[in-house]
Amino acid sequence: MMNRKAKVFVNGRYGGILEEIGNKKIGKYRFTYDNEYLADQETQAVSLTLPKRKKPYLAGKFFPFFYGLLAEGRMKELQCRMLKIDENDHFGRLIETAECDSIGAVTVKKDSNI
Repeated sequence: MMNRKAKVFVNGRYGGILEEIGNKKIGKYRFTYDNEYLADQETQAVSLTLPKRKKPYLAGKFFPFFYGLLAEGRMKELQCRMLKIDENDHFGRLIETAECDSIGAVTVKKDSNI
């Protein structure tokens, strides 16, 4: 499994990094808030399930909040076919579609240079 990374933005402001790490000991996914974002009292948490904190969040399964940004049903099938992404590759679908096709304050942009 390759390690992939994506930048998470809240209302257009960089909020943190989402990583697919594939580490059996600590989890498969990690979300870490950006220090500047944390320091600003005006910024809001990415979600209620990911309140602002310094310590990274670790998960064995894809974070439910980020999964909720993904299309379902027919749109999911269409996106996967057009983008040639496995329907079970939630991280891949997120980084290919959540930059501009998401509803709400959070967007996600793939970044291989982090």
